[in-house]
Amino acid sequence: MATSTSHQSIVSFASHRSSSSSSSTISQCLLREPLLNLPICKGFKIYSSLSYNNHTTSKKRNFCKIEAMASSQTETSVSSYNNNNLLSPSKNLPDLSKKKSNEAALILIRHGESLWNEKNLFTGCVDVPLTEKGVEEAIEAGKRISNIPVDVIFTSSLIRAQMTAMLAMIQHRRKKVPIILHDESEQAKTWSQVFSDETKNQSIPVIPAWQLNERMYGELQGLNKQETAERYGKQQVHEWRRSYDIPPPKGESLEMCAERAVAYFQDNIEPKLAAGKNVMIAAHGNSLRSIIMYLDKLTCQEVISLELSTGIPLLYIFKEGKFMKRGSPVGPTEAGVYAYTKSLAQYRQKLEEDSEVICS
Repeated sequence: MATSTSHQSIVSFASHRSSSSSSSTISQCLLREPLLNLPICKGFKIYSSLSYNNHTTSKKRNFCKIEAMASSQTETSVSSYNNNNLLSPSKNLPDLSKKKSNEAALILIRHGESLWNEKNLFTGCVDVPLTEKGVEEAIEAGKRISNIPVDVIFTSSLIRAQMTAMLAMIQHRRKKVPIILHDESEQAKTWSQVFSDETKNQSIPVIPAWQLNERMYGELQGLNKQETAERYGKQQVHEWRRSYDIPPPKGESLEMCAERAVAYFQDNIEPKLAAGKNVMIAAHGNSLRSIIMYLDKLTCQEVISLELSTGIPLLYIFKEGKFMKRGSPVGPTEAGVYAYTKSLAQYRQKLEEDSEVICS
């Protein structure tokens, strides 16, 4: 396996160039079912063969096989998405941003250290909170993104991701209040309504989604990682943890996790970005790796070597239908991250001006 790659120094893994007149295979995983064509960029095709059933979409997606096409073809993009497919709470959200632009910021944050991270246990979809260190990591993440605009937050349904999102937003200079939206029942939606327009304008909607949950580790959940390696053998546990398409007993593979996480991102989050909304996602190592695989067009071999540290934000700019990776903000006073786009620089300048007015 390739050496693990820190998310702060992710490099471009492949140069997308047209090849000779015959098609050449770049990377191919073991596929078990007929292929579904999902074109993603000029000169490349991406195929799907996943048998995992996703409740959020009837399409089957996978990112296992990429083939370089023989000649330069007209650039195609992933199919457009219907805003009516968004989660029901988001349909009724007030327009918290007056900005109408084809550029938006996307912030990804893996939750801070959890109690089971600390104990070296397989956590998966078990709902455990942050440690004191995890709380500190979430607060530090918030400081790093305190000058980057956020209009809507998506989290998993697990408390450690939600805690991270809330603690991070407390540090934001806009001082807007993150409010978790509930759509589990009509009564929950009715009872959690906000009836003040002024209050709505001073809040940020937080949309939880189980599709962004951590990979489900099946019968490994709650087991100590070291003891599990001693019981089943290091090689077997290594395959369960780091292969792309081999699930642990009664659990999910990374491939299966990617199926639900990427489908949700495409159907619910990408339309927000396309509408000019700035989005933050607080989620988990494997669900975020899946999304980064989609954003950076990684192969299944490249994604298994991708490592994400807890509590470290990663910034992307979405512009004209493309995602541009901008790394991790070092801190709120670091100038470089705000110079990547004119709009980010203007946003920070406005924050500075508003701060001076309040202090005067």
